[in-house]
Amino acid sequence: MTEEVAVKRIGIIGVGEIGRAIVAGLCDGADRPPEVFLSPRGAGTVAELSERYASVRVCAGNQEVVDRSEVVIIAVRRHDRHEALAGLRVTGDKVVVNVMAGVGNDDLRRTLATDAPLVRAIPLPTVRERRSVTVTYPSHPVADSLFEHLGGVLPVADEAAFNVFSALTGTLTTHYSYLATLTRWTAGHGIDPGDADRYVRGLFQGIGRSLGDETRSLHQLAADHETPKGNNERIRTTWFTPANAEALGKALDDLLADL
Repeated sequence: MTEEVAVKRIGIIGVGEIGRAIVAGLCDGADRPPEVFLSPRGAGTVAELSERYASVRVCAGNQEVVDRSEVVIIAVRRHDRHEALAGLRVTGDKVVVNVMAGVGNDDLRRTLATDAPLVRAIPLPTVRERRSVTVTYPSHPVADSLFEHLGGVLPVADEAAFNVFSALTGTLTTHYSYLATLTRWTAGHGIDPGDADRYVRGLFQGIGRSLGDETRSLHQLAADHETPKGNNERIRTTWFTPANAEALGKALDDLLADL
């Protein structure tokens, strides 16, 4: 069972992957989950969530989501925001959580024409298991408490810092593609693809668990898995070269410039 969420009524406009994950994180295993009000768009997804969780309700429209909620999470796609939010009335007693990538709070405030508190956040899909640290800006006690419940919160001092963390999230699918490349290489050497996939997953799940030890730096964790002139050192020094690391930094700088 999970600790009760302080906020009793939460609305979500835009129920894609992140919206689904937030609902699951709030409701799975909870003795008294909050009431969650969902926008009607994406009928299949919202119907499934309302059937699975007794505290989840589908609203007739986005205005009803706002009116029935204390906290409103806006999770629509960036290019859909003007259509989805047009004419929406948000009173100053609400807290609006903006999880739209690349949409600043000044932009959102102009769209909503509201004086309600606006908080940007970067929840990741692992909020469904309540183990994702969510970056927020500006810090707000209601929003920070919500994300603390979903795995942890990291408030930052300004929007520039927020954008740095946002750029980091752009590396996630590259990590999966790296693992897929390892699996493909293994299968190319005659190993059954299913066995290759199972082994690579297990190999890196173990590495992922070691990240939970925050008493050791990332450099120390790398050293723990490496012996001088061993296999790991060889791959690191011949493939992940300073030029490779510099190229990754350049790609992240270019992404940050666009946020």
